[in-house]
Amino acid sequence: MANATVSRLGLVNATGTSFDALFLKVFSGEVLTAFAQNNIFDDKLHTVRTIASGKSASFPVLGTATAAYHVVGEPLVGANQIKANEKLISIDDMLIAQAVVARIDELKNHYDVRSIYTAELGKALAKTYDQNVSKVIANASRASTTLSGGNGGLVLTLPTGNTASANVTGDELVAAIYDIAQEFDSRDIPPTDRFCVLPPAEYYKIPESATRILDTDFNPQGNGSVAAGRVTMIAGIPVMMSNNVPQTNVSSNPSGANNTYSGDDSKTLGLVFHKSAVGTVKLQDMTTEISGADYGIMYQSTLMLAKYALGHGILRPECAATIKLSAS
Repeated sequence: MANATVSRLGLVNATGTSFDALFLKVFSGEVLTAFAQNNIFDDKLHTVRTIASGKSASFPVLGTATAAYHVVGEPLVGANQIKANEKLISIDDMLIAQAVVARIDELKNHYDVRSIYTAELGKALAKTYDQNVSKVIANASRASTTLSGGNGGLVLTLPTGNTASANVTGDELVAAIYDIAQEFDSRDIPPTDRFCVLPPAEYYKIPESATRILDTDFNPQGNGSVAAGRVTMIAGIPVMMSNNVPQTNVSSNPSGANNTYSGDDSKTLGLVFHKSAVGTVKLQDMTTEISGADYGIMYQSTLMLAKYALGHGILRPECAATIKLSAS
């Protein structure tokens, strides 16, 4: 009897002996897709730099220049002494999201679990990424100036009596964002690349109860919509929602973190910031791995993991602000 001609699903162009080649690509693509879908604080919201080697990277921070009218006959010898400083961001330890699937369970199971696990790995890395970046933004709002004579971060406390999130109204949040925008303008922070991120409880108060921000109650194409439950922009600042806005008191730094992701945000209600407020240094971008034959033989399972090596830090604290509750 002739041997069967088997179509191997993981074999590229039905040639060679790498029967899992396509499986790995699908796995990697699914992880990256899940990460992208769940990553709010990506490189559009802050400064990202990739390095080829090293344990940290230095970001230059430069001051501004002044101008003066020239007096005829006077030599031009350079009137400006532009201030300069630097911010160092370290690479954290490798962050890994992993899962193991037992072969016997896959055989017994009536639906595919690998794609589910794959998506969860991407979500796990995206959540940690967003939590760390948002935490650094909050820390930047409380940090002192990088350049002598400059501005530090900005913390806007809501009026007395707002000691709990339930007491805050949509109009008060809108007023706070306008006040921060005004302060940013006075600091000559560029009007482009500003962002506001609110947790769900605060975000939905704006389309629900704010009386002066929606262009029209039921026009999804306007600035906000009661029908869609969305508000797109306040004071020229895009408004987004995220569960990863820090709202707890993190007393100590996580193990393996070489940058500061701790601090008291128990009264924080939202973040307003410019893209230059914080930075990320990437040593190794997201990569994925699947265990080989040796692991499969020993454990009769498949190990899947996703990982990256990077770090987050403060660059320009004057470009970061938090909205917070008043003290009790």
